[in-house]
Amino acid sequence: MNNLEKIATKITKLFPLWLIVFSGLAFIYPDPLKSQGYLVTYLLGVIMLGMGMSMTVEDFKLVLSRPKDVITGIVLRYTIMPIVGLLVAKLLGLPPALAAGLILVGCCPSGTASNVMSFLAKADTTLSVTVSSFNIILAPLLLPATFLLLAGGDIHVNATAMFLDVSKVVLLPVTSGMILRYFFSAALDRIMKIVPVISVIAIIWAIGIVVAISASKLATVAIVAFVAVALHNAIGLALGYGASKAIGMGENQARAITFEVGIEMSGLAVVLALAHLDPLAAVPGAIFSVWHNLTGSALAGYWANKPGKTESPKDT
Repeated sequence: MNNLEKIATKITKLFPLWLIVFSGLAFIYPDPLKSQGYLVTYLLGVIMLGMGMSMTVEDFKLVLSRPKDVITGIVLRYTIMPIVGLLVAKLLGLPPALAAGLILVGCCPSGTASNVMSFLAKADTTLSVTVSSFNIILAPLLLPATFLLLAGGDIHVNATAMFLDVSKVVLLPVTSGMILRYFFSAALDRIMKIVPVISVIAIIWAIGIVVAISASKLATVAIVAFVAVALHNAIGLALGYGASKAIGMGENQARAITFEVGIEMSGLAVVLALAHLDPLAAVPGAIFSVWHNLTGSALAGYWANKPGKTESPKDT
């Protein structure tokens, strides 16, 4: 198992490189993956199951000792990125399908990637995990509601169907993982070190499929869609950090919330876009899936060399 764990660690550390390589191959040679679109939902389920297996009741207890930090992270997550997505879409004059896709990305919860970025940045990883956990649990309610509020006037949205899909793709596997963790903790402890690499493979595979399916549309809207995604992500990261500092969070806490705001579960946006919207609406999610991992890794690397304060601010 030690050799397997070492291999898993090496693969996980090179995640951004694998992402670029396989996404590029999927764009250039899309045909082998085009027919695998049905797998994206299951691959996201695998990722969410792995996240659930890593979660415990302890991940939710922080809200009792630091409610201000946790609630702030949740509020910023579900306000900044949806609104920024709407404003960027208006600024660039995106067509309705692309605009809806960008807003949908902003409405998605944060996930394991934000926790990894916080860990690499030496931020408050405990806060990151707690906020992500609540974001995921609340996603079936808040994602459709927020999307309906911001995009419902321009595009038909079946909020009930979207609620059911988010529950199926996110809440069900996460809850299943937590139940497995509760009843089979000792057995899972022996394999948890290789679970991240399984998630990495699933993420890369899912993104590759998404890029392949969207390849022809990516070619026609690549520039404007990329600009929209880059602006969305950059503004989200900046506002996540700025808002956290403005309300008095410590440096490590602000860094954690920055990733909770700017790093999205964009694969979920792709699944929902393909199921409920025009296929063109999946393009922002496909681009975001690659882009936010690159910017997040770069920011985490920069912050890792500039350690913040280790103490946690007390709630007042």
